Amino acid sequence: MVELELPTERQDQRLDAIFHALADSTRRTMLQLLAQGDCSVGELGAPFRMSFAGASKHVKTLERAGLVSRTVQGRAHVCRLEPAALATADAWLRYYEGFWGGRLDALEQALRDDAAG
Repeated sequence: MVELELPTERQDQRLDAIFHALADSTRRTMLQLLAQGDCSVGELGAPFRMSFAGASKHVKTLERAGLVSRTVQGRAHVCRLEPAALATADAWLRYYEGFWGGRLDALEQALRDDAAG
């Protein structure tokens, strides 16, 4: 099973920000768009018929979580996916995947032993 160290307060806050950002379907779709390449804030908001201000608010949440970085190129605010933050969340989830996988394997073995016994 994968070992999970107890997170520091800073790591805990980072995970909270990541999962908060991922909890919204609009932001998850924005991340999917960014996985295909850099996009302007306007391009990220376009599928939702969202104003620049509305899209920017979602992007700020993604930035706070470390999932997205933004640069200003002339008048355009260009966003880029930052996959390292997703790796942080993935490591946390992997621990629980291993934990529950181990529990289910033990249950399966107990049921086999009971049926054979």
